[in-house]
Amino acid sequence: MIYLDNAATTLHKPPQVIDAVAEAMRSMGNASRGAHQVSLSASRTVYEARCRIARLLGCPRPDHVVFTCNATEALNIAIGGLFGPGEHVISTDLEHNSVLRPLYRLERERDVAVDFVPADRMGRVDYEDFARLLRPETKAIVCTHASNLTGNMLDLARIGRFAHEHGLLLVADCSQTAGTVPIDMTALGIDVLCFTGHKGLMGPQGTGGLCIRPGVEIRPWKVGGSGVQSYSCTQPQEYPTRLEAGTHNGHGLAGLSAAAAFLLEVGVENVHKKELALARRFYEGVRTVPGVTVYGDHGAGDRAAIVALNVWDMDSGEISDALTEEYGIATRPGAHCAPRMHQALGTVEQGAVRFSFSYFNTEQETDEAIRAVETIAEETAPEGA
Repeated sequence: MIYLDNAATTLHKPPQVIDAVAEAMRSMGNASRGAHQVSLSASRTVYEARCRIARLLGCPRPDHVVFTCNATEALNIAIGGLFGPGEHVISTDLEHNSVLRPLYRLERERDVAVDFVPADRMGRVDYEDFARLLRPETKAIVCTHASNLTGNMLDLARIGRFAHEHGLLLVADCSQTAGTVPIDMTALGIDVLCFTGHKGLMGPQGTGGLCIRPGVEIRPWKVGGSGVQSYSCTQPQEYPTRLEAGTHNGHGLAGLSAAAAFLLEVGVENVHKKELALARRFYEGVRTVPGVTVYGDHGAGDRAAIVALNVWDMDSGEISDALTEEYGIATRPGAHCAPRMHQALGTVEQGAVRFSFSYFNTEQETDEAIRAVETIAEETAPEGA
């Protein structure tokens, strides 16, 4: 199989990630739940993971790296723990449902107002719209770093400057960029960075978290066992324990730590360069094929390694099925949990086929994907086209 669905989850992991998980399964106890050797070893592994993620993403303090089971949980913690009645949040049309649905729930249940910066037919935003949507009661901007559908990236440095000039928080969903795009949350002005472990970070599923700027206070989304202050009726207030009730996914975090070590050694900038080159090669190969429509702004200076397209008026699911059944190429069709983006692109009914590249893909695989799209477009061309 040629696996080009890396925006959903990376299939190919560095070997040391697999080895770390296997070793943890054989030897890891419960972190922060004992003074015996296997518990202490687990605690050290989790702490090492915090340090590596902090270094990788520019988080000022390892104890402000909070682990969750994925970015969806991280975003629910951040969004649910920051905003209250009468406050206002600005977001964008580029968002995944992991941002949208928690915000919609705040609208329904807490009387939090939400406005969205619109995207045009190429999935781009006008940054002046952030100022146009600003209100006296605005508390934060919550936005993605890169669209999981088009690969278009938002200029977080620009958004961060705007946010801080107006006393706002910036909460960033870095699901599509953590591990694949160089990120320094401090330099970008990100107050809360949410990430998942199983995509660009090349770690196991069931891992993710938040990097929190010191001074940002997030109310606990869940409470329970912490291994410390057990006689207290309330959740401990210190990070990361404040937001980490319950047993960690220690085995997964061992793998995530190994993945972060791999990325620190290889260099995220080198990962990004290779992935972008493959995506650009694919884009250049398909953009002029008769019947193929490619979405997003591929003239932008920087972007995620994603190319979304359609062929004639075929349903995207039909195209993706043909790619996997006839050519052994794995892609993602449909709505991609990005309803507002599809509305902006005009693809609500058809969906789109997403090709997403990783560090472990090759030029040969990319060229085979180009030939497959060419053949499908030729074979399904309407009469007279």
